Amino acid sequence: MVSAISCLKVVTITLALASYNRTLNMKNSILKSTLFLATLAQPFLASAVMAATIIHAGTLIDSTSDKMIQKATVVITDNKITAIHKGFTEGSSEDTVIDLSDYTLMPGFMDMHTHISSQHNGPASYIEGFTLNEADYAIKGVRFAEKTLMAGFTTVRNLGDGYNVTVALRNAINKGMVKGPRIYTAAKAIATTGGHADPTNGRSNSIMGDPGPIDGVINGTAEARKAVRQRYKDGADLIKITATGGVLSVAKSGQNPQFMDDELSAIVETAKDYGMTVAVHAHGKEGMLRAIKAGVTSIEHGTYMDEEVFKQMKMYGTYYVPTIMAGNWVAEKAKIDGFFPELVRPKAAAIGPLIQQTFANAYKAGIKIAFGTDSGVSAHGDNALEFALMVEAGMKPIEAIRSATQSAADLLQISDTVGTIEVGKMADLVAVKGDPLKQITLLQNVNFVMKNGVIYKHQ
Repeated sequence: MVSAISCLKVVTITLALASYNRTLNMKNSILKSTLFLATLAQPFLASAVMAATIIHAGTLIDSTSDKMIQKATVVITDNKITAIHKGFTEGSSEDTVIDLSDYTLMPGFMDMHTHISSQHNGPASYIEGFTLNEADYAIKGVRFAEKTLMAGFTTVRNLGDGYNVTVALRNAINKGMVKGPRIYTAAKAIATTGGHADPTNGRSNSIMGDPGPIDGVINGTAEARKAVRQRYKDGADLIKITATGGVLSVAKSGQNPQFMDDELSAIVETAKDYGMTVAVHAHGKEGMLRAIKAGVTSIEHGTYMDEEVFKQMKMYGTYYVPTIMAGNWVAEKAKIDGFFPELVRPKAAAIGPLIQQTFANAYKAGIKIAFGTDSGVSAHGDNALEFALMVEAGMKPIEAIRSATQSAADLLQISDTVGTIEVGKMADLVAVKGDPLKQITLLQNVNFVMKNGVIYKHQ
């Protein structure tokens, strides 16, 4: 005889199995429906994914080597380079084809030394700090950023400003609110008291004050660390310091060392902790040597470099960013009475003419060189003049282009995303009509600009 309990167990098990089967059937039904809908959507998804921009380049300089490729097709999907073919290949009817068969296509140019929120304007520039507000510099920055992009420079390193203007400008560009290059900014440069980037140089005692680490002015290791951390807090991407005197600051010396060894070490070590590189304004030899030995990433200007400095740069792998344009510009303006304050004029006359020869020596010595202009001293949008000055000093045209593409990306530590035309890289591309290796000045008139897969200029 079967007990009541046994019967209850059988009923319970039966009901549970029935419920499981109903659940299983429901899941199968949902799965089948999902697969069916996915099948229906597949042609539409494929169409959306496969739609591409196809560029037919008469000549391709991909910056991976010194070679030029004749007749090449570059395929861009969304913001990435997805294919490169020899010859001119066609895509689907939904693809956009851009005919650059009479042009030379190159990676977007990169300027490793700019001040994109300002531009020197002679005597007026020295009173702007008393007459302009943050908003004024921001408006200037928007205009200069667009000029820079239209000149073919899709990425820049901004090495010093006030009010964190370029942090905001970088963010606005990244959000698509304004047009401009991809910006890596140091925000406020770091100086010692009275140093080249002390914002109160030349002021009367009544308004000079005593700026500290928050303002980018340090004395001692503790303040050095605080200044780096403040730049990080402000949203900077890297650190810029003024290791020697400078030309345009209202101060006597243009080349004296302005940081002690322990201060430099504190800056470099702290920057490393925060994943930041260190760019160094320097003219004088001793300041350069101290900075190089501390482990900085790049020397800017480097006017009084010599064989000892070259040796140390090779040993530590330090980059050189020459800024020949700035040297030429200040040398010319120094000839004009009243253009610079009398404390500045002799520095500009002495230092400016030397930079191009320093560059020639550094190039012969095999130093790693990345393209930089110091635009903001000279006019924004004229950046490509630096190419001609580099070639004039002895650099091969193809190497000058690589200094503004592959080498610049290496300096910024972003070689995995930009700097060359390769599958998987961001679609940052520029083009000029003709052969820039035969006529380097063609780079001063860029006809096509694409940044991150978006066309900003096509003439």
